[in-house]
Amino acid sequence: MSKYVLALDQGTTSSRAIIFDQEGNIVSLAQRPIDQIYPHPGWVNQDAEHIWEVTLSVMKEAVQQSQLGISQIAAIGITNQRETTILWDRATGKPVGPAIVWQSRQTSHLVDDIFRRGKAERYQQITGLVPDAYFSATKILWMLEQDPEVRRRAEQGDLAFGTVDSWLLWKLSGGKVHLTDYSNASRTMLFDINELEWSDELLADLNIPKHILPGLCDNSGIICHADSSILGAEIPVAGVAGDQQAALFGQTCFSPGEAKNTYGTGSFCLMNIGEKPTHSKHKLLTTIAWGINGKVEYALEGSIFVTGAAVGWLRDGLGIIKTSEEVEQLASSVKDSGGVFFVPALVGLGAPYWDQYARGTIIGITRSTTAAHIARATLEAIAFQTRDVVEAMIADSGIDLHELRVDGGAVKNDLLLQIQADILGVPVVRPTMTEVTALGAAYLAGLATDVWADQQDLKAHWKEDRRFEPSINADQRESLYSTWKRAVERACRWEKPTE
Repeated sequence: MSKYVLALDQGTTSSRAIIFDQEGNIVSLAQRPIDQIYPHPGWVNQDAEHIWEVTLSVMKEAVQQSQLGISQIAAIGITNQRETTILWDRATGKPVGPAIVWQSRQTSHLVDDIFRRGKAERYQQITGLVPDAYFSATKILWMLEQDPEVRRRAEQGDLAFGTVDSWLLWKLSGGKVHLTDYSNASRTMLFDINELEWSDELLADLNIPKHILPGLCDNSGIICHADSSILGAEIPVAGVAGDQQAALFGQTCFSPGEAKNTYGTGSFCLMNIGEKPTHSKHKLLTTIAWGINGKVEYALEGSIFVTGAAVGWLRDGLGIIKTSEEVEQLASSVKDSGGVFFVPALVGLGAPYWDQYARGTIIGITRSTTAAHIARATLEAIAFQTRDVVEAMIADSGIDLHELRVDGGAVKNDLLLQIQADILGVPVVRPTMTEVTALGAAYLAGLATDVWADQQDLKAHWKEDRRFEPSINADQRESLYSTWKRAVERACRWEKPTE
């Protein structure tokens, strides 16, 4: 009998449930939006109960759409928005406040304090992360500091902390399981990626009680069973990974040096670096890719804040396109950007610059500059930022990149991918299945339940849709990149605003 895997893809703006068959094809898909809460400028919150309710509804909808018998679903896999932080009552299962989303900057002052105390380098040595409000640690501290009653209950052991993966595991298991996987643990800024355990040193530094933290589990293996009241049977939950690591797995980047880039609102570029962590000297993050059968593998990650969002600005801010899809046609109407370079530092710059005070900059404008040149410069900016991260990865790892596998909403844009190949000087490869984040979660769950035999079996299912080869010579490439670097210098010359 054919086997199927149900993947829960709980993202920042929506929850999706996708059922895959043994060939890695989509059988059914259900998706619903997640409400965002913006209580103050720079703050982004969500309702954890709402996250669960929406996830539960799409899970049931996908199963109903598929017309499968529940016994045909071999396993459930989870992938999730990372770093988003939830505290809940162990007895009632109710959250004690809003979920603080990874995007939220409400704990920036607590991160500034880590730097002021000279602890930032130590945090990076232990966790592989550059301290930032992005990660979970200061979000937990903020929750504990806002309400003495929350602090008291946490110290008494009444509360549980989790990122979204832990919350979904708790809810799916009917409150029986409080666990997280290696990939999500490595994004909390509390996990020692060298010793593979929670860091007592960092917990003490932030005065966070250790007993609120979840236990650890492999990314692939039977973690728990979904309560029978949810889908009518106790289906094993057998795979879990943070969204970017799941995408790396879904792209079957199983060997050191294999890399993927996900193009969304921002972009996340990850390179598999094998079984030893390489601590970045070029402002990248060292993260755990996955842990399977007792073997942990690592990745270097570069987080680019604004890529697809720059196209959104052309649409909503400048009004030069009506839909994001129109950017390809407009940019294709000119042969190059006419000497225009756009640094889309609309919310500062991420890796490898980490300059929150950088500002968006357009240089090279002349009387002959048109909207089409700015559109093309925007696509080039996405490619240049990706090269910035790839250059840092090569310098840190000593591994050359031979091709870049790509996914995300923007990979439908052929011009963008051709520009990316030209700027990188290596082939850019788009797979036939671009839902690789959910597919990665399915693969992890299916490996643990014999839907797929091994990683070689998974590689056999990965299929290339199109390969974009570099079409410009090295001199042209380096001349363009050199000018880009000068443009970035100008974007970074902004003073920190006075308080």
